[in-house]
Amino acid sequence: MSNGEFEAIRRSLDQRASFVPMRGTPYYEDAIYDRFPEEEYRRRYERTRAKMARLGLDALIVCGGPNHWSYGGGLFWLTNHREWHALSLYLLVPREGDPTMVYGMGGTHIEATRRAVAVKDVRPAGRGQFAEVLVDRIRELRLEQGRLGISVIDPRYGDYLPLNQYRTLTEALPGAQAVLVGDFFHEFLVVKSPAELERVRRAGDLCAAALQAMVAAARPGVPEYALKAAAAHAILERGGEIDFLIIGSTPMDSPRMIFGNPRPSARRLLRGDLILNELAAGYEGYTAQAGVPICVGAPTDQVRRMFDEVVLPGFNLLADELRPGNTFEAVRERAQFFRKSGYQSRPTILHGLDLVSHAPDVSVEAVHADPEDAVIKPGMTLMLEPNPITPDGLLGLFLGHTFIITDNGHERLGSQLPLALLVAEG
Repeated sequence: MSNGEFEAIRRSLDQRASFVPMRGTPYYEDAIYDRFPEEEYRRRYERTRAKMARLGLDALIVCGGPNHWSYGGGLFWLTNHREWHALSLYLLVPREGDPTMVYGMGGTHIEATRRAVAVKDVRPAGRGQFAEVLVDRIRELRLEQGRLGISVIDPRYGDYLPLNQYRTLTEALPGAQAVLVGDFFHEFLVVKSPAELERVRRAGDLCAAALQAMVAAARPGVPEYALKAAAAHAILERGGEIDFLIIGSTPMDSPRMIFGNPRPSARRLLRGDLILNELAAGYEGYTAQAGVPICVGAPTDQVRRMFDEVVLPGFNLLADELRPGNTFEAVRERAQFFRKSGYQSRPTILHGLDLVSHAPDVSVEAVHADPEDAVIKPGMTLMLEPNPITPDGLLGLFLGHTFIITDNGHERLGSQLPLALLVAEG
């Protein structure tokens, strides 16, 4: 929309025909976003198109939504956009030509999004008509007979775009070949660049700040949801984003909890409680996770002994395995420490972080990783999260931190937090 076109609509913004397709307005022109330089996005598109060529694709439909498993993904990696409205948005990447992002809203929403994203062509899809806009763009590119790749929305569960969108695409383009290409972007995200790792470090600092805020807020009479609010405030006021906040409490002298509550409740803290938690914070699309037990008042002898004799030694043994060239199977074998010490644990010991939780996964029983990811590499970001549990299954102590694998070993994020129980004075 040119200046002249804006002049034509600026006094009729109550009309959808003016409001929805607006473009090139002065709105949000002074907004500031922390975005990678253009050279980085050119590199990402080059890598994407090289893989498309290997797979014989004429275009790629990149999907991405707001849920934990799909948050960001390929859509974010190529555009800098994190979705919060729709089940999924879509980015059309042709082998040749400009990419097009199909957004679920028009008007001021899409204008603000255009300021933030690394894509010039952002088009609205009124009332969820994403596939119709994709079809129009594919026809513009004369790819109606092409081979069209479709990436997953959710790489963890393997979910693709909704059936109605798929039907519209395939029925409107009967000459095209739709190819489901799975977790297309994992190979680009499993090992991160130095600039990306700086964002992960910022996310690690946000996790540490959130844990410290919870310690400051943990007093008798405070409900669990207020701890969640304290953690959220610490993340948001530092320019971060919340991925998840898992927080639960139980009496230390009569414990009945092995892992934090994914839905923090209205239960009010008591002196002598134990707060189990796992937090995930993001900075500009890159996340880190952490969790440290918090005691409201002095830890009981059982909690202190379990942490000092089992939790911390086991964590350190596992962390010693996080070095380039080592295997994830070696990490799994070390996890037998807990059973040998007379305890059990949650199955999960470690998982990767592409942008959020992702394989490689290490459990007590098995390693789940692509063959090329079986060996630990510099630039990987890993969440080490052993959760030892007493033999009677009533007390667990989750201790988790995010690590960056370096050329010579590893770096623990949020290192301003000591490897120790956290104690709120209560």
